[in-house]
Amino acid sequence: MAKITPFEDNAPRYEAWFERHQAAYLSELLALRAFVPCTGRGLEIGVGSGRFAGPLGITAGVDPSPTMLALAAARGIECVEGVAEDLPFADAGFDHALIVTTICFVDSAPTMLSEARRVLKPGGTLVIGFVDRESPIGRDYLAHQAKSVFYREATFFSAAEVEQLLRDAGFAVRDWGQTLSHTLGETRDIEPLEPGRGRGAFVVVRASTAG
Repeated sequence: MAKITPFEDNAPRYEAWFERHQAAYLSELLALRAFVPCTGRGLEIGVGSGRFAGPLGITAGVDPSPTMLALAAARGIECVEGVAEDLPFADAGFDHALIVTTICFVDSAPTMLSEARRVLKPGGTLVIGFVDRESPIGRDYLAHQAKSVFYREATFFSAAEVEQLLRDAGFAVRDWGQTLSHTLGETRDIEPLEPGRGRGAFVVVRASTAG
């Protein structure tokens, strides 16, 4: 069952996070910008309020939360209500897809990735941005998970686990990037993207389907 209640009931609080942690948000956005293709038809799976799809030029988004979709539509996203494990799109309809933090909220990450592969064209690109469970921010989220409105029921993954999930779903992993080397409370400035994984809290991986 889609975990939409926290987002339906706390939309203003969700939006306020991006303003309160603007340096972290912009660090994540810039990291994703380096991996998301600039051309072709794109889809964000778990589009939320469109905070990433909009600036990254992704025009289509799917999410199970009507409240989040209304916010995304206001940002110019073509929105469809649905869940990541059963995407309401035809096969091979997108050149690239984006998943930002959604992997920790879905009921089945393997099914979501299988669906992402289905809707991508041969040779299509999948970009995933997520909080590494083994990073300082990831450990901080885990330590306070029970008190968090949004992350109470989340399942965090390590970079190694995400890589294995991608390979199991038939993707070829191409490259990695990372940013945010401190906890949110310590993040005051926009941090640059660094290659690889293992140091930054926000990790980005780019993978592709068979061409």
